[in-house]
Amino acid sequence: MTDDLAALDAASAAELIRKREVSCVGLTRACLRAIERSRENVNAFIAVWPEQAIASAERADQELAAGRPRGALHGIPIAWKDVLFRKGAVTTVGSRICRDLQPQITATILERLAQAGAIFVGALNLSEMIMSPTGRNAHYGDCRNPWNKAHITGGSSSGSAAALAARLVPLTIGSDTGGSIRIPAALCGVTGLKPTYGLISRFGCFPRAWSLDVLGPMARSAQDCAMLAAAIAGFDERDPTSARLPLPAYDVDGAQLRGARIAVPYGEHRFDLDPAVKAALEASVEQLADAGATIVPVKLPSFERYYVPANVINKAEGSAIHSHWLRTRRQDYSPAVVTRLEAGYHIPATHYLDALRARSRLLREFVKSTMNNADALHFPVVGIAAPSIAEAGREDAERQPEFLRAMTGFTRWVNYLGLPALSLPCGFTSTGLPVGFQLVGRPFSERKLLRIGHAYQHVTEWHLRAPAWLKKSYPMAPVMPPSTGRTAPVMKAASSEASHRIGQAISSGVAPGGDTVADREKGDLKIPGLSI
Repeated sequence: MTDDLAALDAASAAELIRKREVSCVGLTRACLRAIERSRENVNAFIAVWPEQAIASAERADQELAAGRPRGALHGIPIAWKDVLFRKGAVTTVGSRICRDLQPQITATILERLAQAGAIFVGALNLSEMIMSPTGRNAHYGDCRNPWNKAHITGGSSSGSAAALAARLVPLTIGSDTGGSIRIPAALCGVTGLKPTYGLISRFGCFPRAWSLDVLGPMARSAQDCAMLAAAIAGFDERDPTSARLPLPAYDVDGAQLRGARIAVPYGEHRFDLDPAVKAALEASVEQLADAGATIVPVKLPSFERYYVPANVINKAEGSAIHSHWLRTRRQDYSPAVVTRLEAGYHIPATHYLDALRARSRLLREFVKSTMNNADALHFPVVGIAAPSIAEAGREDAERQPEFLRAMTGFTRWVNYLGLPALSLPCGFTSTGLPVGFQLVGRPFSERKLLRIGHAYQHVTEWHLRAPAWLKKSYPMAPVMPPSTGRTAPVMKAASSEASHRIGQAISSGVAPGGDTVADREKGDLKIPGLSI
């Protein structure tokens, strides 16, 4: 193995390192070479630290030789969205304004990664000031989708998803305010976990909207996301929103779909999706059922009740965070970012406070109704395939709200309710662009979501697919090396019987097991001047 080491998933790499079949230095050098080769095609990184990374990898090899492994991520290269503070290092937030920002603190999440033995290789590209679901950036160059570089990655965690899809590093960190982990994960064909609000400390992270922001793991599989989540989750006294709860073991070994109950919307909530996206999502439901999951049809409330207050909070808090720079350095923002930020100045304080006040009640109602009889809700991430960079670039004031809604309409409501959601790849369009779905769970049900996701990926192969151009870079690279003892799962097509059973259940509102779907009152939220 040489440069093909960069194509290893984190679980395989960790096992090879433990067995001393691969060195930490060898793995890190392979990732650094892959990063250098990808600059023009992907542009996933804003900063790379080769000397620091090699020095850390050498120490990791020495510690392993001395019998002192640090943790589950010992020797595993990782990169993060450039919003995390690291003392003495620049944090750009993808902007001109912060290009010289050198914080005097280090983010809790980075301290925990270091304790777990991860090797820091660089900071990843993102939308300017975490402000766009496209992943475009006028200051550091657009991040390009590894499946087709003429198309966007999605954002704002663009580099975090692209680096995984292009096999540059096995693990990344993203942030999610309205879909910024899940959208690029779906459009780039990787896996991303948006955790419950409060599960992972945000201390030392540049904010987008403090009532909605979360940090989360991104990887090529649910198993790798579970490894990363175990290393970074948990209470942090420096983050006042951090949840003081005991953590489960984020283990996924032996996870099965049999017994899992997956809620699927029916009736008027069969969403308006591109045909290719719709087909992939419907196939994923059939595959879940064929592998043993019970499909539970649910009638959803109007998501305007969640999307609109999320939008209110997002705009109001964003404009507050940037108010000083908007007055003093307006010219250093791109025009599209200024347009989004200034919209927050038109939000009355009463609307913002009403949106915050209604949040806990709406969360209770949603969990009690929609999630009452299910472990997870199967839901779209983005209803369209990744737009081209040219299409996403037409962000004029008249078109912008419609385009942003198309990109975030299925994800932003989850942040308002603070729920966890796992984005999983589930297919491709006819033009070879990835499609994904999300599993939304109850608060702090990340372990259950990851186990369902891992079981789904055990009977499908979508997460193992790689862009064709990578074959030239890694001509001999197995997806999972034989030395790990793991077998690569093969996609299991849904049977015609399962397909017929699911179709009947979704159209009738009766689950295959005989469960009925009760009608529920909507309990409308009242915010003056807003239709929710």
